[in-house]
Amino acid sequence: MAPLIALIAGSVVLRLLGLAGVDALDAWQPALRGGLALMFVVTGVVHFVPAYRRDMIAMIPPRLPAPGLLVTLTGVLELAGAAGLLIAPLARPAAIGLALLMVAMFPANVSAARRGLSLGGKPVTPLPQRTLLQLVFLATAVAAAV
Repeated sequence: MAPLIALIAGSVVLRLLGLAGVDALDAWQPALRGGLALMFVVTGVVHFVPAYRRDMIAMIPPRLPAPGLLVTLTGVLELAGAAGLLIAPLARPAAIGLALLMVAMFPANVSAARRGLSLGGKPVTPLPQRTLLQLVFLATAVAAAV
């Protein structure tokens, strides 16, 4: 739920700043990109927090090699993508890259839900809700790319 809250709250606050006179945020797309960047900072940092990292490594489907390396790589890509969203010439490719990354990582979320794993001591989001969230996140990345 934290990623969704970061996305919505970040986008709303940035859009309000745009309406209040911050020229760089005076449109929905920069605010959306900022909210998406905040979401990916939140999710990217978690890849490196020890208690969460162990759970994320466990989420990697068993058939994939080097789960620790995959968690590190996806965390770095999320943080790099978040930074890219905030740099105008990189925003579009960053949004597209993050959308592709979400598609690539979704099987780990499916696997975790089916295996009844936890993340940070709490059960992972059930698959129907996780799928809906994934669609919202993907749609946001696509909107940020146009």
